[in-house]
Amino acid sequence: MPPRAYHEDDDIEIEEYLGEYASVSSIVREALPFEILAIIGGVVAGLIFSGMTNELQLIPGLIVIAPAVLGMRGNVSCTLGSRLGSAIHMGLITRIDTNPELINNVSGSLLLGFILSIVLGILGHYVTLALGLESAGALVLILIAVIAGVTSGIVLAVVAVLLALGMFRFGFDPDNVVTPAIATIGDIVSMFMLFVAARVVLAL
Repeated sequence: MPPRAYHEDDDIEIEEYLGEYASVSSIVREALPFEILAIIGGVVAGLIFSGMTNELQLIPGLIVIAPAVLGMRGNVSCTLGSRLGSAIHMGLITRIDTNPELINNVSGSLLLGFILSIVLGILGHYVTLALGLESAGALVLILIAVIAGVTSGIVLAVVAVLLALGMFRFGFDPDNVVTPAIATIGDIVSMFMLFVAARVVLAL
């Protein structure tokens, strides 16, 4: 079937669509609930952290890497969510399958999280020593960072994929929803996994 001839009305329709798609009201309407949840999620993550008193005392240096674990996981996972949103808009990802675009994004995110976790453990050890504080050791902090980073990365990768595709199918812009949602879930999941990783290391 030959392509339809171009009409000037096409530009008007596209402008009207984009105007509604990126309007202030649509952005606020879609993003605000998830931004509020992000605040609540930060409070929940803080409550989990407040319950880690024993772990923080028994593992010197843990308090140094804890904020970095949250920041690292949030940055990596939010970037993944953003890339998924762009790929969905361009039609590169339409469903969960063996799509190379989907596999590459998720695999790259997990590998990046693993590498950064190792770097974080090393930095946490030497920064702790540089501050004149006692450290549990580079290997211990690396192990904690890797366990927390990798496990939370897997959970958040699954959530990011499901959320991006699900929101798009329900008519939401993934760019407005996925990032704040992942930030919220990421804080809670990362802090919980950090707690679990600390308990695992103490049990070894």
